Amino acid sequence: MVAGVCLEEKARDILILDVSELTIIAEYFIIASGRTAIQVKAIADAVEIKLKEAGIMPLRKDGMAQGIWSVLDYGSVIVHLFRQEERDYYGLENLWGDAKEVLVRDEAEPLA
Repeated sequence: MVAGVCLEEKARDILILDVSELTIIAEYFIIASGRTAIQVKAIADAVEIKLKEAGIMPLRKDGMAQGIWSVLDYGSVIVHLFRQEERDYYGLENLWGDAKEVLVRDEAEPLA
């Protein structure tokens, strides 16, 4: 579902990482980029609204107002939305390089 919303909002480089064997903080990280801070905010808002409609509320969220790096924590799934510059700088893909990548499909996904 989250990846589907990111696709609808024209996010770039959507990546789903299965981190379940690497950490206890989550099972999946979803990482995506927006071209501008406004787009990152729009993607984050759309994800939050869509999941709220499904009865799923974030446990925590941060960076929503700035649109540079927004994080939505849904417990087993943590969504990281970046401007491309910040994504390149922080390199979460490299930090979690041992994680398995999950294929992103065009249709709606489960929460991951």
